[in-house]
Amino acid sequence: MGFLLRLFSKNALFVFFIFLQIIALVLIFSKNAMQKSWIAGQSAALNSWVSGYIDEGVSYLKLKQINEDLVAQNKALMIELYGKDGSKKPVFRKVHDTLGGGQIYTFVDGEIVFNSINRRNNYFTINRGRRDGVFPQMGVMAPKGVAGIVINSTDSYALVQSVLSVNRIRINASLKKSGYFGTLTWSGDNSRVMHLADIPKYVALKIGDTIVTDGKSAIFPKGVMIGTIAGYSVDNKTGFWDISVELSEKMGSLSKVYVVKSLKKAEVQKIQDTLQAVIKKEND
Repeated sequence: MGFLLRLFSKNALFVFFIFLQIIALVLIFSKNAMQKSWIAGQSAALNSWVSGYIDEGVSYLKLKQINEDLVAQNKALMIELYGKDGSKKPVFRKVHDTLGGGQIYTFVDGEIVFNSINRRNNYFTINRGRRDGVFPQMGVMAPKGVAGIVINSTDSYALVQSVLSVNRIRINASLKKSGYFGTLTWSGDNSRVMHLADIPKYVALKIGDTIVTDGKSAIFPKGVMIGTIAGYSVDNKTGFWDISVELSEKMGSLSKVYVVKSLKKAEVQKIQDTLQAVIKKEND
């Protein structure tokens, strides 16, 4: 306080000058319309500037709640988009036997929901099950070739043994050109190549020849594309050709499949059972 008194006493004339300037400014801005208008505009601008900062501060404080609301909305949208079963109803397709004119196979379309190709025995799951008429021992085809065989099914899903399975799946296959048939298996070393055995070595082969299903089982129809010959050599153990078959279907990118339902399977199985009984009787 003493310091202020000494400061004012030393600068009394300057303080008095400032006081008079303030009075003059007050009189100018209070008595003249132009100056009053200018000061009003400046005041409005200052208020606007301060209000903007205040609004920004309030908005910042509300960000947490806004973020929580957005997360909740995003969650609801994700459930709406992905949480529901978006699979279409199964489509049943009929194929007429061009030889006899009768119905032999029907097909149920499906989509793969899980797939593996990097194991010795691979599997994939499809979104069709018993309610769609899918049961074990039904063949599964992809748009470009065979894919596997159903080994189990629930009401809505089926588990399929992929053709990429070592010693778990054997497919009856034949050379499209000559009709010679053999057994197709996978050795487990290349997901693009399977091996066709039991073809006599006197049968002429050529790289690129087409391999198809031979229809000698009730699992796949005759003539379904499997792949093409990528190489061949004589198996020294058996004396038959060991044919490398490049699959026409890329199993790693499989998405759409068709389950094969044979309408004659029960009848074929019945006659096969009588054959087994005959063989057993002959051996006894």
